Amino acid sequence: MMNKISVILADDHTLVRRGFRRLLEDDPAIAVVGEAGDGDEAIRLARALKPQVIVMDCAMPGTSGLVATAKILAENPDVAVLMLSMHSEATLVRQALDAGARGYILKDALDLDLAAAVKKAADGQLVIDPKLVKPAALKGEREHGLSPRELEILRNIMKTLNVHKTAELVVYAIQNGLVSPL
Repeated sequence: MMNKISVILADDHTLVRRGFRRLLEDDPAIAVVGEAGDGDEAIRLARALKPQVIVMDCAMPGTSGLVATAKILAENPDVAVLMLSMHSEATLVRQALDAGARGYILKDALDLDLAAAVKKAADGQLVIDPKLVKPAALKGEREHGLSPRELEILRNIMKTLNVHKTAELVVYAIQNGLVSPL
C-alpha cells in the first residue's frame, strides 16, 4: 500500500471545501485528513495532524491565510502550503510566496487540476496558476535575469538549505563566502 499525501483544506466557505475534498479524494494518492474554516483552525490542525500539504484560502476572516501560512511554516517548514485565491494581484502572489507558500492558484480556474497541484507542491515544486505567469516566462525567456528553469533551481536550493525568504538566502550566501556584501 502506498503512502498517501496528507492534506488539510482551509477555506471559510464550507461548499468550497466540500468541492475541493471531492476533487482530491478522487485521487488514490491523496488523503484529506482535516478541514479548517479559518486561519486559527488551520494552525491548530497543522500542529495536530502534521500534513504534507495545506490547501489554504488566501483571504479568510480573522487570521488570514497569509498570516496562518507564516505561522504554520515557522513551526513546520516542511509542510507545503498551496495558496488558493480569487485575487490575481501580483502583490498578493508575492506576499503568499514571501510567507513561504509553495504555490498560488486562482479559484476560478476552469482547468484547475487540484490533485496535480497538490502532488507537485508535495514534491517540492513551485505551483503557479498559468494565468499569473507572464508571457515571457511561458516562452522560456529570461525574467529578472533568470530563466524559469534557473528560478526553479534557485527555489530547490532554498528548500535544500531550509531557507524560506530571500533575505535568509542573502545572509546564507554572505556568511558562507559565496558573495561579498557591497
